[in-house]
Amino acid sequence: MRRLLWIGMLLAGLQARAQFDVAFTNSWALQSWYNPAAAGVGGQLDVHGVYSQQMAGFTGAPATMALTADLPLWFFGPSHGAGLGFMNDKAGLFTTKKIYLQYAYHQKLGKGRLSVGVRPVILTESFDGSKADIEDSSDPAFATSQVTGTAFDLDAGVRYTWGQRWYAGVSAAHLVSPTIRLGDEKSYELKVRPSLYATGGYKFRFRNPLYAVATDALLSTDLREWRGDLAARLLYDGAKHKLYGGVMYSPTYSVGVLLGINFHGVNIGYSYEIYTGGIGALNGTHEVMLGYQTDLNLFKKGKNLHKSVRLL
Repeated sequence: MRRLLWIGMLLAGLQARAQFDVAFTNSWALQSWYNPAAAGVGGQLDVHGVYSQQMAGFTGAPATMALTADLPLWFFGPSHGAGLGFMNDKAGLFTTKKIYLQYAYHQKLGKGRLSVGVRPVILTESFDGSKADIEDSSDPAFATSQVTGTAFDLDAGVRYTWGQRWYAGVSAAHLVSPTIRLGDEKSYELKVRPSLYATGGYKFRFRNPLYAVATDALLSTDLREWRGDLAARLLYDGAKHKLYGGVMYSPTYSVGVLLGINFHGVNIGYSYEIYTGGIGALNGTHEVMLGYQTDLNLFKKGKNLHKSVRLL
């Protein structure tokens, strides 16, 4: 009979990731990360990298690096989108890696576009038992060396985009509910439960065209626990650069600030998230984001390039 690799609080962090994956503060800029149907929806090549250091000041606190890229494609009539991504998430003795490809089909519907996307994923989980402080190292229930396992996963989603004004979508992650078996003898198991995501956003415009307010929402659940994230950003669209500043709020979890600048297609952002559970204002999450967007419309004929509809 196989043994489950749950070691007190060390595995509590892993269990949380299995439920909600990684909750990025700048989720509004990583739309194709949470929903494969968003691949190519912005009409541009979109590349974003993010580094998140959670619970700053704590030894072994989660640190996540992710890279995502997507672009539009046009062939056989309707528009399509494709993308890829990578994540490395380290928390204590655990390391989770994810690599994926994704495809989206976009079809005009009414005054907007309906998108359907799918994403095959390779998940890799590692546990460094050689660094674990275990009283009885002979207990076979605990790994005492580096153990690693890999599994196939699948995500899918749908989304509706109305120009540059609003969008809404739903997606499901871990559809095959994979079991990652670790070690040479596959003695340890990690069961990843399916998760559901709902995203939406609306852009409020003013009489002064230089200013706007973008609001975004993300709801995630594994049907046992829930998390919601709300963000609002004031946008300034200048002649040479764009600026934004805003706030985010996750009920019962955290509050944070968002700052960023965009110039010549380069997007630089920083956020700080403070936990409301009493950890301390100086022990929040620092997140740095770097992105690049440009027109790169493969397989599309003519000179009329597709205008970006991404809510940045």
